Amino acid sequence: MTVVGQSSTRTADLVVVGAGAVGAACAYFAARAGLRVVVLDRGPVAGGTSSAGEGNLLVSDKEPGPELDLALLSRRVWTEDLGEHGRHWEFEAKGGLVVGDDDAGLEALTGFAEHQRAVGVEAVRVAHDELPAYEPHLTRVVAGGVFYPQDAQVQPMLLTAHLLRLARGLGAQVVTGSEVTGFLRDGDRVTGVRTRSGRISAGAVLNASGTWSGEVAALAGVDLPVLPRRGFVLVTQPLPPLVRHKVYGAGYVADVASSDEALQTSPVVEGTPSGTVLVGASRERVGFDRTPSLPVLARLAAAAAALFPVLRDASLIRAYAGFRPYCPDHLPVIGPDPRAPGLWHACGHEGAGIGLCVGTGSLLAQALSGRTPELDLHAFRPERFEESGTPATEELAGAH
Repeated sequence: MTVVGQSSTRTADLVVVGAGAVGAACAYFAARAGLRVVVLDRGPVAGGTSSAGEGNLLVSDKEPGPELDLALLSRRVWTEDLGEHGRHWEFEAKGGLVVGDDDAGLEALTGFAEHQRAVGVEAVRVAHDELPAYEPHLTRVVAGGVFYPQDAQVQPMLLTAHLLRLARGLGAQVVTGSEVTGFLRDGDRVTGVRTRSGRISAGAVLNASGTWSGEVAALAGVDLPVLPRRGFVLVTQPLPPLVRHKVYGAGYVADVASSDEALQTSPVVEGTPSGTVLVGASRERVGFDRTPSLPVLARLAAAAAALFPVLRDASLIRAYAGFRPYCPDHLPVIGPDPRAPGLWHACGHEGAGIGLCVGTGSLLAQALSGRTPELDLHAFRPERFEESGTPATEELAGAH
């Protein structure tokens, strides 16, 4: 779609602001529900966090609660609803192996898995002498692990592009290089968006702008504490098949749940269909600073080589950084915003946005088309931060 002239106004049922994986999934499911959808992004498709992640679809790192419920729903959508499209985004039902360094770590891991099993997660305890059957090249200096067959992986840029292709096939329009500069209002109600090239009126506007969702929300006069949490990923040269699953240390789970601003690293290693091996994971809140950090990269490489000694001689071909859209309570923001009626949000998924995007899109399409979502959205409501006495402005001020 091309919008011509500042005075021109187009109409839609839903404007999605953001052409990353979450925005693409929301656009697809909304279009499938019969809504007229326009997707806007100030940059290219998957130009933000969706182009800088590993593509993990995980249940293994989530404790029982709303996020795990959303992950399990998303897992069903991935396999049952979208299974026929998996080849387009390199869906791999590879499973995840979480390992404990010592007996105490393994005991904590298995206790965590027991709680997860009670709510529907498949988790299998793996004894030390059983590990080589899962990962022949894994170090023997670990006590054991837990295998999660429901963990999977996709290629996130392919995913985003194909979801938008599917949405376009259902009549959606996708406009890149189109920045939203403000909202149209009728009293307190949001009735559309302004862009540099024109206006689009809409029954609803969905803020799916990833790490920049707080800035978009601010244009509507509401606070949303979505903050950038930087992470680096290393990529090796193409190698023969060495790593069969997503493999990570138990410390990764604690890092995901942490609110610490300081640097945290824990080994995460997985292969890809192209033969490269991806190595993470680091987390730190440093604003939008993309400056490569050699000490962080060195820590990641050393941790990966300790987990898989066979990688010590592998060459790294590149490293990249991305910004996870972090919320203080580690839950995404999903649903209508009562502070600005007509404005909806789908953001703040932190490092789980790829895995949770299809569940998020499915639920929002249900709500936007007047149906009751199959998962209660109350825990994800946008106004919860003000209810808890933690205004977004304070969180933002503390991030710098």
